[in-house]
Amino acid sequence: MSKPKVFEKPLGAKDYLPDAVTKLRNIEFRVLACMGRWGYNQIITPTLEYYDTVGVASSTEDKKLFKLLDRKGKTLVLRSELTAPIARVASSLLKEQAFPLRLSYHSNVFRSIEEEAGRDSEFYQTGVELIGDVSSEADAEVVALAIASLQAAGVEKFKIALGHVGFLNGLFQETLDGRTEAQLALKEHLLSRDYVGYREAIKTLSLTPDVERELDGVLRLRGGDEICEQARMVSQHPIAQDAIRHLCEVWDVLKAYGVSEHVVIDLTMIGDFSYYTGMTFEGYAADLGFPVCSGGRYDNLLSQFGRPAPATGFALKTNRILEVTGKEQVTQPKRVLIAYDAEHREEALQQAKSLRSDNNLEATVVITQLITPTQINDLDEASYAEVIKLIAE
Repeated sequence: MSKPKVFEKPLGAKDYLPDAVTKLRNIEFRVLACMGRWGYNQIITPTLEYYDTVGVASSTEDKKLFKLLDRKGKTLVLRSELTAPIARVASSLLKEQAFPLRLSYHSNVFRSIEEEAGRDSEFYQTGVELIGDVSSEADAEVVALAIASLQAAGVEKFKIALGHVGFLNGLFQETLDGRTEAQLALKEHLLSRDYVGYREAIKTLSLTPDVERELDGVLRLRGGDEICEQARMVSQHPIAQDAIRHLCEVWDVLKAYGVSEHVVIDLTMIGDFSYYTGMTFEGYAADLGFPVCSGGRYDNLLSQFGRPAPATGFALKTNRILEVTGKEQVTQPKRVLIAYDAEHREEALQQAKSLRSDNNLEATVVITQLITPTQINDLDEASYAEVIKLIAE
């Protein structure tokens, strides 16, 4: 194996240059401020967690975890998402606080990837967890907040696809009872949006024509609240019926929020983490193939940390949002240059201090530069809104 060159980075790692960092921080600050106005308090968890606790609970595929050993030989992981770490904190450090808990975060996460174009092994998430509320009102709140957060981030055109894992679970138990491998195979096709593969898999299962049509019909269950009534006719299984009832209640609350125009019901949605137990959703921006946010209900996760409680939440894919909004110009601060010689050093530095501490100046950057008389003509004055020269005649 050849030694990496000094300028090479690990696979999936990325450098963010100043302009991109400015835009990334702008997204972060605006979104966290939005979440704060909804009553969510920010939390920071460690980059490193124990594999046997948070690592296992995260439901990230084991091969996608970055693992290392501490000095005592215990296996650690770089956090692969934030929901499991926050569940750990809610069950320990916050165990005396009454439910519901509203927590927000912004952090980098790490997932090992294969050599696929366009995938990052380190990326950024900004999200919330609403812990201790099992109601459809709570699910609708996080969806409505996800919409508000996308708008705060500057994403103008997007759609939220809303589903429920219970619908497919009930339908498959009704039509494929006892055929666990077949159920998992069909879910894999839906998770990867491989609808052709889904239809072909159905044909290999030796089902009656009626059951084949029933399973194939799931692909057409996408739209507005009319889908609720259509779905009720597809499966009579109690789990599926409860799922549709809950999803329709969420839709009604979203209508009351005035945001249902941004939402479509999509009953092929099952979520990309195995800990989801109810409603799931993904947000897609125009002209971007990857989701810019995802979330859902995970009522069983906190029990793994000793404090059983229902919970729901979402995460924005902050660096993907940067791809959508990155072409927009961010307002740059006024740049002032104070050029001085040795004789005027103290005067220049005191003037810079005064300008930097002046609260009446909006977003002003003050840069100081020691120069010699021969360097005066080399000053890059075009890069500054104002140039102050404190130089002896």
